[in-house]
Amino acid sequence: MESAEIRRRWLRFFEERGHTVVPSASLIADDPTLLLVPAGMVPFKPYFLGEVKPPFPRATSVQKCVRTPDIEEVGKTTRHGTFFQMCGNFSFGDYFKEGAIKYAWELLTTPVADGGYGLEPEKLWITVYLDDDEAERIWRDVIGVPAQRIQRLGKKENYWSMGVPGPCGPCSEINYDRGPEFGIEGGPAVNDERYVEIWNLVFMQYERGAGEGKEDFPILGDLPSKNIDTGLGLERLAMILQGVQNMYETDTLRVVIDKATELTGVRYGAGKDSDVALRVVADHMRTSTMLIGDGVTPGNEGRGYVLRRIMRRAVRNMRLLGATGPVVAELLDVVIRTMGQQYPELLTDRRRIETVALAEEAAFLKALKGGTNILDTAVTETKAAGGTVLSGDKAFLLHDTWGFPIDLTLEMAAEQGLSVDEDGFRRLMKEQRERAKADAKAKKTGHADLSAYREVADTSGATDFTGYTTTEGESTVVGLLVDGVPSPAATEGDEVEVVLDRTPFYAEGGGQLADTGRIRLDSGAVIEVRDVQKPVPGVHVHKGVVQVGEVTVGASAYAAIDVTRRRAIARAHSATHLTHQALRDALGPTAAQAGSENSPGRFRFDFGSPAAVPGSVLTDVEQRINEVLSRELEVQAEVMSLDEAKKAGAIAEFGEKYGERVRVVTIGDFSKELCGGTHVANTAQLGLVKLLGESSIGSGVRRVEALVGADAYNFLAKEHTVVAQLTELVKGRPEELPEKISGMLAKLKDAEKEIERYRAEKVLQAAAGLAEGAKDVHGVALAVGRVPDGTGADDLRKLVLDVRGRINGGRPAVVALFTVAGGRPLTVIATNEAARERGLKAGDLVRAAAKTLGGGGGGKPDVAQGGGQNPDAVDEAMAAVERLVAGA
Repeated sequence: MESAEIRRRWLRFFEERGHTVVPSASLIADDPTLLLVPAGMVPFKPYFLGEVKPPFPRATSVQKCVRTPDIEEVGKTTRHGTFFQMCGNFSFGDYFKEGAIKYAWELLTTPVADGGYGLEPEKLWITVYLDDDEAERIWRDVIGVPAQRIQRLGKKENYWSMGVPGPCGPCSEINYDRGPEFGIEGGPAVNDERYVEIWNLVFMQYERGAGEGKEDFPILGDLPSKNIDTGLGLERLAMILQGVQNMYETDTLRVVIDKATELTGVRYGAGKDSDVALRVVADHMRTSTMLIGDGVTPGNEGRGYVLRRIMRRAVRNMRLLGATGPVVAELLDVVIRTMGQQYPELLTDRRRIETVALAEEAAFLKALKGGTNILDTAVTETKAAGGTVLSGDKAFLLHDTWGFPIDLTLEMAAEQGLSVDEDGFRRLMKEQRERAKADAKAKKTGHADLSAYREVADTSGATDFTGYTTTEGESTVVGLLVDGVPSPAATEGDEVEVVLDRTPFYAEGGGQLADTGRIRLDSGAVIEVRDVQKPVPGVHVHKGVVQVGEVTVGASAYAAIDVTRRRAIARAHSATHLTHQALRDALGPTAAQAGSENSPGRFRFDFGSPAAVPGSVLTDVEQRINEVLSRELEVQAEVMSLDEAKKAGAIAEFGEKYGERVRVVTIGDFSKELCGGTHVANTAQLGLVKLLGESSIGSGVRRVEALVGADAYNFLAKEHTVVAQLTELVKGRPEELPEKISGMLAKLKDAEKEIERYRAEKVLQAAAGLAEGAKDVHGVALAVGRVPDGTGADDLRKLVLDVRGRINGGRPAVVALFTVAGGRPLTVIATNEAARERGLKAGDLVRAAAKTLGGGGGGKPDVAQGGGQNPDAVDEAMAAVERLVAGA
């Protein structure tokens, strides 16, 4: 049975039994504590935690998941994979243990001809939690599983929680006996390789307290309603139904392995190491495709790093298997054609996915060539020094300069018999991040205790946002926090977070900055609102300072936003939509939105592109946008179902989570996007849009920055003033400026070259004097001295070699010259063959001199270069060289 058919049967079975079919959520988790969705229940987490009331009593889904903690085990075991599909059925206070168990048994054992999976009942083994007598009774007495095939396991194996205080409960797992060829008998308690788990039923009935690990936490009591959360691994079931040895040989992965063998000439099954490499390629290419399909782009942080890491592991394993050129295009094609049967969006987004993946492969192949040379040199130096640990600064250099994920450095170093100073690497990474400043997203309270906000939501319901149609209005204070702690009142000067029952304030989201303004209470108290966030769904939290009076929960209030600021932001947001569409028209659908920020009078827009956008294209895009403004198109917003929006051609942002009802913003016949932000009523209100330029912010991602309205006009007015000043200076017309300035720069460059030539001649003129002035140090001609400050490294090197060439070749000679350039001391030292025969090597001499200067250096035995931090130590460094020569 093909994987796509397993998926179809699952959804059909539960839909026929009253479950709402919920499409798979994006792999980009809508949860600040998660980078990617690691489990099938994650999209339903707000329902289980009580943050949001479930819109249905029972549901089913086949959820895309990615897990990477066990990435090193991929390809080595039968079951570890980074991407998998979790089939789940869920009950929210509806059916419980008996219902879940009956459904599971029915679907697994019903014959294939009747819509089931057709597994032999006698091959199914059951595990239950130690004291879950009820589950064991249902399996034994209701279902009819023999007692000898039901085993009890402890908290580690058969008890579930989210790892934090909240819902928890015992599990019951269904395991399939694959036969004696996979190990000894005795059930899953004895051998989980033979008795492989295929379905886990979680009976969510208790509330747990705080504690460490999977076992050490208290049970506080029963939940108000009992829930069901189950998960069946689609790949594991496919392995059984397709009669293969491991998940890599199932239909959706074996075809990728076959393509990899075709590209490398290495037969699958020929050897253990090559088989592991082929499995890694198949798994990682499928995962990469699914991540890019959901809008992840390669990068050095977060989920972008996860993608980069697994993609580069796949490419490197292909190189280890013998591939010499690009391979991603052909591997990607197989994945898209295979997985596209289950996820049609892969087929429609093929071009964008290919663009991102091929750009990352090209970047890595380039980095691999340069980085491998650096690594090989570092490995050689480490071994030569008798070391077994590659330094953290070398690992950091590979990461920062060549884009080597630390995991790749670890793997490649291990292949050479070395470990890596990971602590040193991570310290350098931390220092780099601190220099780049703390992540601004912390203000969204993504990792804070959200219980206070949930309590407000439970008590008062969601905030009614009125900002689409009004900029001010009456409301009531329904929640108040002072310094992050719930409080009944706040006084002048307090930093507060206020929740209103209704508000015109827009909470930051979808790239649009939050509104600012004031909240006035009937008592005369005034709150200056500086930011608005939605830490939990539906609750607008107004952050600000009490300027006057006392604020109390329950008080009547009047909320008013800063209208001028809102209008400027709305202009920017509408301009962003126009820019998005104009870029897609110019570059194609690969120019998909990858992020944005709309602030007063300006915006930035991130989009997918494998290369820089030519200036001529950017000019055309800007012209197209401003032409649309002059057409005075109406901007309209309409709420509709997600399916209706997609059919209407609305563009959705990758990685965004949308509900069943969505807001679609349409700008005339030019643009149509899913958007919850605020906009102008007509494009004429934008006035003017000026694109400032574009730049790279990561592999395959570009950023456009622009000004809107009065800000754009002011920018152009300043530019006009600058142009007028330049035309006055060069005595020409504006259109002549490029030619005239280019001519002036050319003359300046020629003059600089002439000055440099003259200065170099003056430096080299000193060569004869330095050679004649060489002193005899125990039979060695030593020319040591300081040349004029400002002499460059190249000129100093030429001078040293010239002096060495002027000293009699049969006599041992050492030339050591020093200078100070840019406030830093520099030295170049050269030796002739006779000196080297006496043990005087330029590299050794430079290291001694540079150490005295407070720096380092190195080179070859005949010529070497170094430098330092202390220009006052030049005389001491020259003396150090002379002492070494004297001691030779």
